[in-house]
Amino acid sequence: MQNRTFTDQMGRQVNLSYPPERIISLVPSQTELLFDLGLQDKIVGLTKFCIHPGEQVRLKTKVGGTKKLDLELIRSLKPDLIIGNKEENEQEQLEILMAEFPVWMSDIKDLDDSLDMIADVGAITGQPEKAAGMARRIGEEFSLLSQQNRDTARRVAYFIWKNPYMAAGTDTFINNILNKAGWENAFTASRYPELEAAEIAAANPDIIFLSSEPYPFKEKHIAEFKAICPDASIRIVDGEMFSWYGSRLLHAPAYLQTLCADGG
Repeated sequence: MQNRTFTDQMGRQVNLSYPPERIISLVPSQTELLFDLGLQDKIVGLTKFCIHPGEQVRLKTKVGGTKKLDLELIRSLKPDLIIGNKEENEQEQLEILMAEFPVWMSDIKDLDDSLDMIADVGAITGQPEKAAGMARRIGEEFSLLSQQNRDTARRVAYFIWKNPYMAAGTDTFINNILNKAGWENAFTASRYPELEAAEIAAANPDIIFLSSEPYPFKEKHIAEFKAICPDASIRIVDGEMFSWYGSRLLHAPAYLQTLCADGG
């Protein structure tokens, strides 16, 4: 074991004992990545929202939700590395943990950021070759996806919530994934705008995607949106394929291509 220093995606210097032996992950998509890198025996804690891989996460200690962590439980697990995310975790809790433990933070805005994160997490956990190969494969598959669908230019509204209606706007990871698959976002507002039915109708999207998360849209909601945009093609989509930025991206291009081929 030796001390090594790594730079996280927020530009922070993180010094830790390398390779780490007791890892806590505070983000579901990054938890799945750690398992896929073969680090299951080193993961000592994760959040209640970390659901993949199901048969293995059930055996791990749950340290609370992504935005409501049990700090005392985390302390009791004595981690030598905590992996979090700027958007998904609460800054105040993270700053407390940073004062006590090595905390490596991701900051994901687009696919390139996610590929860098995968490679960096591999480097910091002692799996650099495996992670680099994974990132390279994902990048190649998304490049092929973009080439196959570069001339489609269909306008998509991607909804993540209702009451109020909320869509993925620009400056989001979801928007970047939509663009990679050849879709144009029907909404140009930044981040996650709240929308009235009249605004949705005025945008007149060709396609409406109702995400399975964070709001659990179901088939019963299709009629509601059909009443707003009668000419749009509307379907329920797997939100993990659009918003999980870890190893789930290995499966995303094939799923997105299926949507494109089906007229989505």
